[in-house]
Amino acid sequence: MLQSIEILSMVIKMQNIENLSPIIYLVLPCYNEEEIIQISVEVLESKVLSLINGNLINPASKIVFVNDGSTDKTLDILKKIKNEKIVIINLSANCGHQNALIAGLEYSLDKCDCVISLDCDLQDDVNLIDSMISRFRDGYEVIYGVRDDRSSDTFFKRFSAEGFYDIMKILGVNIIRNHADYRALSNRALRSLLSFREANLFLRGIVPLLGYKSCNLYYKRNIRVAGESKYPFFKMLSFALDGITSFSVQPLRMLSIIGATISLASLIFGIWALITYFMGKTISGWTSVVVPMYFLGGLQILGLGILGEYIGKIYKETKNRPRYFIDSIID
Repeated sequence: MLQSIEILSMVIKMQNIENLSPIIYLVLPCYNEEEIIQISVEVLESKVLSLINGNLINPASKIVFVNDGSTDKTLDILKKIKNEKIVIINLSANCGHQNALIAGLEYSLDKCDCVISLDCDLQDDVNLIDSMISRFRDGYEVIYGVRDDRSSDTFFKRFSAEGFYDIMKILGVNIIRNHADYRALSNRALRSLLSFREANLFLRGIVPLLGYKSCNLYYKRNIRVAGESKYPFFKMLSFALDGITSFSVQPLRMLSIIGATISLASLIFGIWALITYFMGKTISGWTSVVVPMYFLGGLQILGLGILGEYIGKIYKETKNRPRYFIDSIID
């Protein structure tokens, strides 16, 4: 009888531990990752199972792969290795990394206590997940995965990335330096994030606006095991421009200041030209005409380009089109 009571007590204790363990969803957008997707599944499954066995997370935790309209065998591979721990969200077309990530986050809302987003190329250190869960259990609702070492980057990539964060800081944008999309969010923080309905998504700038208790965890980014980066130079440049124009009107103000300064300088130059004319000292050569003409012409084109970026964003926002369409969900 005593032994039966002890066994029952142990079962109740284990159930209580399980109930206290948070349900974690890992969300990973993937696009044309056939070379690495199977390795990613194996690594992440191993990580999730180890966390479950250590009673750190609930057995109901899942790994959500969002196939962003891949044209290779990514989806086929995912379907072959599908099991009870894996959810596959297949988008009908390529919608972009940020929209694919939103699709996974919206699916996870209210199904988990905490959602962790990361890339499926395994460059984000999966061992940081342990620390993220620990911080979440300590009461933090937003946990940022921040790179503390860029030695593996090329000089150009390191220089351009650092320059981007410096520009964002100058423009007054609150952004976590060297943080991409490796982060953990509580369900409450996730609900607040998804209340942002803007079409021009720049999650690195939106998440800090939530204001919930947050912290940074630092890690060294791994070298890509297989496949190629899906962010070539021009795509990175477009992403940076989206970030700047989505969170700051400073470029428009700077353009106004430059215009006012040049107008003042032109007025002074005009007065000086008139004085020299009446003094009989005419200006010889074409430099004084051609240089200002090209300079002002270039400045006008630049100004039109900046205005075009903001008008384009207004155009996208007013259309209010859906961010993505789901072809199928395999859970």
